[in-house]
Amino acid sequence: MGAYDSGRGGKGSYATGCYAAYVIILLVFISIGLFYMFSGRGSEFDVGWVLESISSYTWACVGIAIAISFSVLGAAWGMFITGASIVGAGVKAPRIKTKNLVSVIFCEAVAIYGIIIAIILVQNIDDTTPEDWLDNYNTYIFNGYCLFFAGLLTGMCNLACGICVGIVGSGAALADAQNGELFVRILVIEIFGSAIGLFGVIIAVLLGNNRKISSS
Repeated sequence: MGAYDSGRGGKGSYATGCYAAYVIILLVFISIGLFYMFSGRGSEFDVGWVLESISSYTWACVGIAIAISFSVLGAAWGMFITGASIVGAGVKAPRIKTKNLVSVIFCEAVAIYGIIIAIILVQNIDDTTPEDWLDNYNTYIFNGYCLFFAGLLTGMCNLACGICVGIVGSGAALADAQNGELFVRILVIEIFGSAIGLFGVIIAVLLGNNRKISSS
C-alpha cells in the first residue's frame, strides 16, 4: 500500500510540475505584453514583425529538421512499444516473433517517409544574390513558410502514425500469442493506421512543390 501511495505521489508531482511550468511560461508572455502596453510601446510587441524578420532559409531549414526528427521520433516510439510486446509475448509463444516483425517494418517506414520529404524539400534551397533577394522578397518569404509547414505537417503526421502503429502492433503481438487467428484481422487495422503518415507525405509534397528559395 505504501509503494502504491508513493507511486501516485510521484505521478502527481510530475503533473504538478508540468502544470506549473505551463503557467510560468504563460505568465512571462503576459507580463511582457503588459509591460509593452503600459509603457506606451505596444506597437513594438508585434508578432508579425518577428515572423517577417526571421529569414526564409531559417523557416525552410527548421521545417526540414522537424520533418526528419519527428518522423524518426515516431518510428522509434512505435518500435519501442511494439518491440517490447513482441519480445515479452514471444517468451510464451515463440511462433509470433517472425510474423510480428511486420509491425516493426511499418514503424520503420514512418522514418523513411520523413527522410523522403526532407530530401525533396532540401532541393528547393540554394544561394541567392542580394539583388535577387530584394526583387523576389515576398515570394521567398511565402516559399519559406510553405517549406516550414510542409515539414511540420510531415513530422506531426508521422509522429502520430508511428505511435498508432506501435500501439496496434503491440496489441497484435499480444493477441496473436493468445489466438493465432486474430493476427490477420488486427494487421488490417495496422495497415490503415500506417496510411496516416502517407496522408501527410502527399500533402507535404503538394505544399512544398517548386517552392524554391534560390536564384536558379
